Amino acid sequence: MDHTVGRRPDVVAAPGPVDATALADLAEGVARETAVLALEVRERAVRAERLDTKSSATDVVTEGDTACEALVRERLAAARPGDLVLGEEGGSSGTPAPGQVRWVVDPIDGTVNYLHGLPWFSVSIGAEVDGRVVAGAVVEPVSGRVWRAARGHGATRDGEPLRVSGLDDLGLAVVGTGLNYDPGRRERQAAVLARVAARLGDVRRTGCASLDLCAVAAGWLDAFYEHGLHPWDVAAGGLVAEEAGAVVRLPGTDPDGLGTAATLVAPPALAGPLTELLVAEGGAEI
Repeated sequence: MDHTVGRRPDVVAAPGPVDATALADLAEGVARETAVLALEVRERAVRAERLDTKSSATDVVTEGDTACEALVRERLAAARPGDLVLGEEGGSSGTPAPGQVRWVVDPIDGTVNYLHGLPWFSVSIGAEVDGRVVAGAVVEPVSGRVWRAARGHGATRDGEPLRVSGLDDLGLAVVGTGLNYDPGRRERQAAVLARVAARLGDVRRTGCASLDLCAVAAGWLDAFYEHGLHPWDVAAGGLVAEEAGAVVRLPGTDPDGLGTAATLVAPPALAGPLTELLVAEGGAEI
C-alpha cells in the first residue's frame, strides 16, 4: 500500500550546506506519510480484536513503533543517504561527524494514548547538526495538524505563525508536565508535582511531550516541564517552541546554574521563576 501523504521525499539531496527549511520540508513529508501508517497499524489491530489484553496491546504498540520508524529510516535514507538517524526504537546509526545531519525520531510519541484510542499522539522528526536541532516537524495523525520549524525561520501550525504566551505571573500559569513509566520515579515526580501545583494556576498532563512542547509554542500551555525525557521526545517540539519565543532548558544546560533535572520550556518571563520553583520543591533531585 502506498502511504504517501503530501510531499514525498523521493529525490536524493545533493551534498552541500545545510538548508534548514529544506530539512523541515523533508521532516514534514516523512512525518505525514508515517502518520498514515500509524493509524493503519492501529486500525488493523482494532479489527483483529488485538487490543483486549495487556500482552497483545503491547505487541500492537511495538508493531506500530517499529513499522513507523522503519518507514522513517527508509525515506530519510532515500532522500539523504549521507545522514545519520537516532530513533527511539532503532537507536543510533553512528556518531555524527562535524557538520553531518542526524535525524532524531520518535515514530509514535504518546504510545499509551495511541494504544487507548486517545487522539493526543504524534510522529516527531527533528534534524540536528553538531548537536543543535535546526529543523523539525511534529504531525498529529488523528487531527492532521502539522507543527514545524526551521531555525531562524520561525514556527508554524498548519502554516500559521506561532507565538508563546505573554503571561508573566506563574501563579496564573497553566503548566504541562509528564510522569515517568518507572513506578519509583513516578512517585517522586508526583510528590514534587503536588507541591509545585499549589503555586501554579493549573496543571495539565496529556501524555505526549512533543505535543506539549508545541502547545507551549501556540500559547495553549503557558509552560511545560518534565523529568526523564529523551532526545527524540524534545528534538522537533523543542525547536517549534524555541522558534515561537520560548526558552528551552535541557538537563545539564541550565544557564543560571540552578541545577534543575527537568526539561523546561517556557516564555522568558516564566522560565526563571518556574526553574526556581522546581529546584525549591525538590525538582533537582528526581
